[in-house]
Amino acid sequence: MKFQQNFSQKQQQTQKLAMTQQLQQSIQVLQYNSEELLAFVENQALENPLVEVVEPDFQPDYIRSSSNRYEGEETNYLNQIPDTKGSLFESLIDQVHLNYRDTFLRKVILYLIEYIDQNGFLTVDMEEAGKEIGATPIQMLDALTLIQQLEPAGVGARNLQECLMLQTERDDFAPDLAYIVLEECFDQLVERKWKEIAQAFSIELSEVQQIFDYIQTLSPSPGRIFDRSSELYIIPDVRVLVDQNQEVHVLSNRSHQPSVRFQEAYFEQMSQKADKETEDYLKERKQEFEWLKKTILQRGDTILRVAQVIVSHQKEFFTDTQRPIKPLTLKEVSKEIEMHESTVSRAVNGKYLETDFGVFELKKFFTTRLTAQPDSTEDLSADTAKKKLQELVDQENKAKPLSDQKLVELLKKEEITISRRTVAKYRDLLGIPSSSKRKRYDKE
Repeated sequence: MKFQQNFSQKQQQTQKLAMTQQLQQSIQVLQYNSEELLAFVENQALENPLVEVVEPDFQPDYIRSSSNRYEGEETNYLNQIPDTKGSLFESLIDQVHLNYRDTFLRKVILYLIEYIDQNGFLTVDMEEAGKEIGATPIQMLDALTLIQQLEPAGVGARNLQECLMLQTERDDFAPDLAYIVLEECFDQLVERKWKEIAQAFSIELSEVQQIFDYIQTLSPSPGRIFDRSSELYIIPDVRVLVDQNQEVHVLSNRSHQPSVRFQEAYFEQMSQKADKETEDYLKERKQEFEWLKKTILQRGDTILRVAQVIVSHQKEFFTDTQRPIKPLTLKEVSKEIEMHESTVSRAVNGKYLETDFGVFELKKFFTTRLTAQPDSTEDLSADTAKKKLQELVDQENKAKPLSDQKLVELLKKEEITISRRTVAKYRDLLGIPSSSKRKRYDKE
């Protein structure tokens, strides 16, 4: 067999996307929320002397309302910022030094406090801790008892049962049998075996219900009162206004976002004395500034375009007091603005929309479609089904709560056809217990 190799010359055109470093950074900038964007811009300014950061002109609602209420009075806004320095550990240490003398027992107390977590629970084994510090079991118990007398009530507990008992013990308004029920029948109470509790204490089921309702008001994590993370403020990227004609307008909150300014004076000064190396450096840094400015503007424009499409689809949410949400997917929005789904996803994740009735994350407005009855033309969303499910549960007879199957049947009458499994899933998402756990034994 004769081997033959033929060579030919032809031209072939292919297309591929080159992910440059700047393109990757542009994608990342779109994903940043307002706080992350500010941190990124400030970091760029540290690396580039031609970049000056223009801080966002943002004033939280509580400051605006305060300045309007006290006209003519000088207001120190720094005094209105919540103090986040305090912690549970610091509070307990201060109370110990204030209330207990400098003895060996106080040393044991201070040692145990180091093992109290942010929820207020003691996380160390008492026997092992006693061996470590050289204290007797009685001394360890005395120290723990003194810790459990500190504020907040429930601190120093070793488990949830003890935590609830400590709070009940110090509450003068607790039901008479609440403490003893927690102590002797905690498992039955959790498992809702209330008939056993009623028989054990010779009381009515309605009294057990009263005790359970009271326990629901107690804190399972008393140390959490020192957690201030919930007080952080959200800076919305867009604002929605509804005029007198019920027309909805979407505005960009650019003044609330960081921006950059070119250091013209510094650039001119350096250019006059520049050698070749300095000229190249200044040219490179100027290009970086132009890219940064363009990227920030593109981020704002993309978020605004996505928000406009969302609002156009969800107009009734802003005009109807019931706040209905229609089915909407990322694919539909991406098709309308001719962008990739991943771009839309980055534009809505962690971005917020401000209205006169609240602030909402953009991704809240995306929800899947549900199959309606054949004779219905209404376009139903999962959000609609959840709202109707919540209404049915709110209106049910608490002595005979609706089962999941009954909820399926009632929803079907409202032209919402979903399975029992979907009802159970929506219940979990809404924080609604099962029918057996919703049953109440109030006196009629």
